[in-house]
Amino acid sequence: MAPPACASCSRPPLRPTLLSDLFSSSSVVCCRPPVRWLRSAARAGAGWLILVLLLAGPAAVQAQVLDDSTKVLYGARTTFVLREADLLRDQAKGRIIDTTLTNLPSARTWYHDSTFHQDLGHVATAARPLLWRTNTELGARVGRNVFDRYARDPAAIPYYDSRSPYTFFRFIQGGNGEQVFELSYTRSINKNASVGIAYERFASNKVYATDSRERLVEHTNFLVFARFQSDDERYHALFNYSNVRHMAVEQGGIQPQPATATVPADTALSQLFDYGEERPRLFNANNIEHRDGLRLAQSYRLLGKGLTAYHVADWRRQMNKFNDTRLPIDAATNAIIFYPRARLSQTATDDRAEAHRVENTFGVLGRTSAVEYRLYARHRALSLATRNLVGEPGELRPAANDGQRFSQIFVGGTAAFNYRIFAIETAGEVFAQDFENPGANREYWVRGAAKLGPLTGELLSTSYSPTLTQRQFDGNHYAWENSFENTKVNQLTVRVNQTLGRHRLEASGAIVNITDLMYYSETGAPAQLSEDRRLLTLSARHRFNLGSFYFDNQAHATSGGDEEGLRIPALVTNSKFYYQGYLFKKVLFGQIGTEIYYQSTWRPYDYSPSNQQFYVQNHFKAANFAVADVFLTADIRTVAVLLKMAYVNQGILRDGYFVTPYYTGLPRRFELGIRWQFFD
Repeated sequence: MAPPACASCSRPPLRPTLLSDLFSSSSVVCCRPPVRWLRSAARAGAGWLILVLLLAGPAAVQAQVLDDSTKVLYGARTTFVLREADLLRDQAKGRIIDTTLTNLPSARTWYHDSTFHQDLGHVATAARPLLWRTNTELGARVGRNVFDRYARDPAAIPYYDSRSPYTFFRFIQGGNGEQVFELSYTRSINKNASVGIAYERFASNKVYATDSRERLVEHTNFLVFARFQSDDERYHALFNYSNVRHMAVEQGGIQPQPATATVPADTALSQLFDYGEERPRLFNANNIEHRDGLRLAQSYRLLGKGLTAYHVADWRRQMNKFNDTRLPIDAATNAIIFYPRARLSQTATDDRAEAHRVENTFGVLGRTSAVEYRLYARHRALSLATRNLVGEPGELRPAANDGQRFSQIFVGGTAAFNYRIFAIETAGEVFAQDFENPGANREYWVRGAAKLGPLTGELLSTSYSPTLTQRQFDGNHYAWENSFENTKVNQLTVRVNQTLGRHRLEASGAIVNITDLMYYSETGAPAQLSEDRRLLTLSARHRFNLGSFYFDNQAHATSGGDEEGLRIPALVTNSKFYYQGYLFKKVLFGQIGTEIYYQSTWRPYDYSPSNQQFYVQNHFKAANFAVADVFLTADIRTVAVLLKMAYVNQGILRDGYFVTPYYTGLPRRFELGIRWQFFD
């Protein structure tokens, strides 16, 4: 006979396994008092010991909780993930947590933005989207985004609804110092509330250095999050606080070898793949970025799901600091090199910018089986303070663009209609007013889409202003004050999403017309095109399997991406082939395969560390390259292990490749990864 349910939450009791008995003195555990949380934390700290036990005897250790009849009570199917986007659609049930191995070997999925990016060739370095993205963020924006890929978006934080404590652990270590670490713990207080904490760290070591243990980048993120709903499920609230610290040593790329009459440019570049033996162009420069944020999203059903009121409060702080304690000087001419000039100090650079943003969004939403809508108004208050070092190291002074303030109002909404295989969706937002700057340009974006079965047609039109950094900048190496027009984009996209048996096809084609494009020119300063730019893009992804053999191929082609103001590779492909299956009486599930990334010849953006911007250049052409990885992944209960040899084809045709002018991709290396999901 089963023991009685817990009096606090009415859930069935949790009977620990032999492993959990090591940390628990009672034989029946359900709603534990707060002091028991410390024991659960100790359990997470003993992860390596538990992992050894799991690998040594997976058949004897049950990571999921079982009752006396060996029926699974708690596990992946009783742990649900919720996000703010679900709350804003009045869908508070969540989705089952992902435990698959499919994305574990792909380095792109280790970060919070898994799309293709151009970076500086190492983990957590400055990065920008590789393919075209149409901007839909209106109003005042700082415009320092090179580390966005690694910071959690407060609006996309996962929250958990679990009947038992849930711990997630991930650790990946590579032979060139790359490191990814993540540990999170969440538990339900009762059926209506849960709290959690998370910590993550991205790190990498210098490649262009005699000592490969010297730190290049260190990124940390501490997160606290909580979820609450009322007993009648009419009120829902999601809260999170995040603290991000990012420190990146800026090496400026490899010191180039000049081409001569006897050494062509291509040959000179091919001689720069000695990695640790190469010398960087900067030795004392670094970028520091701090991000702090508080976000609260809450909703209340007024008339069932037909009418729900909601409010989102969002406070964010972003601080950027570039520091070079010893500016590089040409010994022969005694002139500053690498940087275009030194305006304020000839000995050192210390440029800082700090932005504070507070947003409050109020709206209503509703949904039925056929109709869904959302209407809202948002107020944004933003301030930007900047400081510079002048003369010898000492006091900082306010920059010319110090003390900017904005008080802006936006209104927008979405509406969708669904009937069987037909659907229509519209969405848009308008920047209505800036009380601090009444003459500000009006901005908007509007999107309309129609879907018929697997086919979707979408039209997107937007007009957005330059960023604050593009408008005005005052630093030791750059200074400008601009008045630009809004950039206007009109984009027509056709998509197909079809599944036929074992085949899944996702494809799209788009025509993008860009007017008054904003970009950073060859001088490193912002500029605006006077003529239109047109892009044609084609993307396709095909997934299928033949028995236990799986194929996942995708390709992205762009026409018009190598014109003035734009740099987009003509072709980017990524192909994955693997075999998966069970071993040892279905105790071990594994995949073995290869992943190949290809990128065509192009002129990549160059990078300016002093203002954290990528800019167009015409002096450096990066040859096409392919990177092949071979991987083995294994899933033992809730523990996943990754063994990977990256860039196995190094030395075939060429010894390396460039991702940014004078920044190489990493050489061949071995990577080991572990992912542990524990549901108790």
